[in-house]
Amino acid sequence: MEKQGLTNKPGHTAVRRVTVGEDDTGSRLDRFLTRQYPDVPKSRLFRIVRKGEVRVNGRRADIDTRLASGDEVRLPPIRLEPKQAGFAGPAGAQGPAATSSRSEAPSSRVVPSGQTSPAARSRVPESLIATVTGAILHEDERLLVINKPAGLAVHGGSGLSFGVIEALRAARPDEREKLELVHRLDRDTSGVLLVARKPAVLRMLHAGLREGEGFEKRYLALVKGSWQLGKKRIDAPLRTDLRVGGERTVRVQASGKSATSDFRPVQGFGRIVSLLEVSILTGRTHQIRVHAAYAGHPVAGDPKYGDFEFNKEMCEYGLDRMFLHASSLSFVWPDLGTEFSVNAPLPPELARVIDALSIGSTRRRRGARSVRRRSSAGQ
Repeated sequence: MEKQGLTNKPGHTAVRRVTVGEDDTGSRLDRFLTRQYPDVPKSRLFRIVRKGEVRVNGRRADIDTRLASGDEVRLPPIRLEPKQAGFAGPAGAQGPAATSSRSEAPSSRVVPSGQTSPAARSRVPESLIATVTGAILHEDERLLVINKPAGLAVHGGSGLSFGVIEALRAARPDEREKLELVHRLDRDTSGVLLVARKPAVLRMLHAGLREGEGFEKRYLALVKGSWQLGKKRIDAPLRTDLRVGGERTVRVQASGKSATSDFRPVQGFGRIVSLLEVSILTGRTHQIRVHAAYAGHPVAGDPKYGDFEFNKEMCEYGLDRMFLHASSLSFVWPDLGTEFSVNAPLPPELARVIDALSIGSTRRRRGARSVRRRSSAGQ
């Protein structure tokens, strides 16, 4: 249910009052506002909350206020400057207004809450939208499952304008699905990524992830050297630090947060590399990458925690990215008691590396046998 204040006409101020429904019960105010104002930067939303322009049941609220069904939220109008609104700037600039018959673009405009403007959608490149929608593995009324390509961030930020979630929202502008990321993957990691279509589903899955029960996430990682540890559990706490310039790095430290990873060998390629399956019992930043390096077997192609010379060697086998792939995820729906499971096939660029390693390994074995035969014949 929604109650409208003043009409949204030029020269008037439009205020909307929205009644919180069941789907938004338990949502933080900032996430609720992001869904109501999809075009507006979060920093701007935080500002209007601090100023008291957003009210919950007639009172000021904090950004982390949890909403309940039946709450009434006052939503103010927000005027966007031309750059934010997607209008062209000076003459010669590209954009929707650049081909207009009018000589001047509007100086500002009001963005109605809960709507995504065509200008905002046009900011997300069509190529990105096509890539993300083409990577959908599964879709139902609760979830979208993406086989995320490597090199693509899950969301915008840190110098990146767009990611998976922005592309999905742009691809589905007329569906009020309230798409939200259930979890995250590093930009250079490919594989299974869950996106919730309802806030209630998001809360349910987040609760399960926090408790660590019923969720099983598996990865495939190619690591340096011959893995001789068999099935190995690495239980080493991790601490995240910020270096100069804001770069984030993680290291094993006793004062860090608990982190547990299970490693299992899948395939060996002599003394060069090993393919491992990794299950994580916690979801810390860069967990697998740091734990693998801690064990003396850094992930192939890892630019931060890896071995530089080894990474150069792996280029000869066609590896031009980090070899870490979220291959499967499964859990039990808490309310239904049924299992949900999904697998993401190894992307072609990684499958080709495995093929190249297999061919190289076979040639080395044949060469070794030939040397032994010649040695025996000469005795």
